Amino acid sequence: MSARPNEYGQPVGHPLPGWTARPAPARVTLEGRFCRVEPLDADRHADDLYAAYALAADGADWTYMTSGPFDGPADYRAHVTAETRADDPLQYAVVDPRTGRAVGTLALMRQDPANGVVEVGSVTFSPLLKRTPLSTEAQFLLMSYAFDGLGYRRYEWKCDSLNEPSRRAAVRLGFTFEGIFRQAVVYKGRSRDTAWYSVVDTEWPEVGGALRRWLSPDNFDGEGRQKRSLTDLRAAAGDLSGEPPAHRASTK
Repeated sequence: MSARPNEYGQPVGHPLPGWTARPAPARVTLEGRFCRVEPLDADRHADDLYAAYALAADGADWTYMTSGPFDGPADYRAHVTAETRADDPLQYAVVDPRTGRAVGTLALMRQDPANGVVEVGSVTFSPLLKRTPLSTEAQFLLMSYAFDGLGYRRYEWKCDSLNEPSRRAAVRLGFTFEGIFRQAVVYKGRSRDTAWYSVVDTEWPEVGGALRRWLSPDNFDGEGRQKRSLTDLRAAAGDLSGEPPAHRASTK
């Protein structure tokens, strides 16, 4: 972080004249080209989501989640009902407009409007959503909402440090690795070291620009295959990840 000296010769952060607390995230609907992100609702989404998650071969997708796997549709609906009562985390469903069905969820959580900080978390993507343009666009829509819509300064991503798919996803999307908080969480009867990532507002124009270029119709052929990867587009603009070399090399 850049600094300047105060009247005592001590380095301090640059002032933010006119800064005010930002609005808290709201239950908004965000429309994209590939998907729609809308407030999670048990009646509208629970059955579709349970069916989508059930397409997975096993329960491995729930290993690094604080909840799940679930015993059946009623158990999952009860979970969604409880989740939607809270404003933080504020849960959203990712809907495929071609079918009108929800195929995953994610949330804006650990909201700190006074400082303009929010985390994306509880990312639970079904096999219908993983490794598709919808998954990238869903992340972009929430990031854009936080930075462009609400004026936030910092957008965080945290995960179990052993969750390699989540760590690769963070780097691919343009998050900067910040370090490991050791023994930060106890969940499912085990200890978790937490890996921290972020994008800050000064990085967002470049990070968001790469995402927009990747999502552009010009980047997909007639069969919907990407022409250039997001990693390539980001590399052309300069690597902002700050990730250790081992993780940079594993980024897809």
